[in-house]
Amino acid sequence: MKRRKLTIPLVVLAIVIAIAAAVLLRKTAPPEPVRLLPEAQAYLYLDLNPLRKAGVLDKMPPVQPDPEYDQFVKETGFQFERDLEQVAIAVHTPPTGAPSSADNHYTTVAVARFDGQRLRDFLKKNAKSIENYRDREIFEIPRQGYTDHICLLGPELIALTTTDDPSIIRGIINRYRKLALPFGGPALVREHYRTLPFGTLAWAIADIGPGSTTNQAVTLPGGYNLFFPPDTVFVASLRYLGSIDLRVRAITTSEDAARRITDQLSAFLALLRTLELNASGSDPDVKAFFDSIKVQLDGNKAELTADLPKGFLKKVLTEPPPEIQPAAPAPEPQKPAPKKHRKHHH
Repeated sequence: MKRRKLTIPLVVLAIVIAIAAAVLLRKTAPPEPVRLLPEAQAYLYLDLNPLRKAGVLDKMPPVQPDPEYDQFVKETGFQFERDLEQVAIAVHTPPTGAPSSADNHYTTVAVARFDGQRLRDFLKKNAKSIENYRDREIFEIPRQGYTDHICLLGPELIALTTTDDPSIIRGIINRYRKLALPFGGPALVREHYRTLPFGTLAWAIADIGPGSTTNQAVTLPGGYNLFFPPDTVFVASLRYLGSIDLRVRAITTSEDAARRITDQLSAFLALLRTLELNASGSDPDVKAFFDSIKVQLDGNKAELTADLPKGFLKKVLTEPPPEIQPAAPAPEPQKPAPKKHRKHHH
């Protein structure tokens, strides 16, 4: 009898430990598509499943496909807006000193529902070459001056990169064959992923101007420029809690740098609030959204939080945005000029 009584608490304890381990893993380990990505300067992730279940995507206007995409859908049966479930993207920015005309490159790993044979047939037909690597086919497909490297990793997993470096797509295949160890992933993601709020559906982590010695300009809607110190890390997240909870944090190397970012964001939001409220009149959803925006300074971090009500979200998804006149770019913060000493005449 004593053994039986002891066995029940042990089983309960094992279940509790398993649940705690699952929660901890979910909090500290990025999703598998993210863990497969290579090292890069920025990362984005989106989980569409909860939004579909909540009916949020049903409110979006129908997509008008171009002829090329329409043909792709007919041949493969795959529609991004219907079949895409998760997508993780690595952004490869041009190296420091590269020409201003240099473009970003992207590596994407997606979870989606697709017919593997139909998609493989489409890729074979359009590929200029096919590389076999560790029992996987890498399709090289020319597109608008680039070459996409595409690999069907598994029944619902696909990888694509626009980079010319063959080690990028091969590295994804290598990590996939190792079952994407649960605590793996790119260094930038490993460092900041655990700071995301629990239940985050979409997030972005970016290192602005790594290795640079000058402020980096970021152009916002309306032509408004914000200037950020080099090596500022942005962590943005979206959660759906009946409304959309938005958080954006800029992590800088000093409190003074964070204060400058806070001042610029406050000035931009004041301008945007005036323009939007003038365009939308006294719309209660728009007013509620702007009233919810807060910009705060926390040591070397500048943080923006906002709440997007259901009504505001519906307007964003179904109505064209009002035209906003471009604002004058904000001047880049300058160091104060040294004081001039007056010459004394004798």
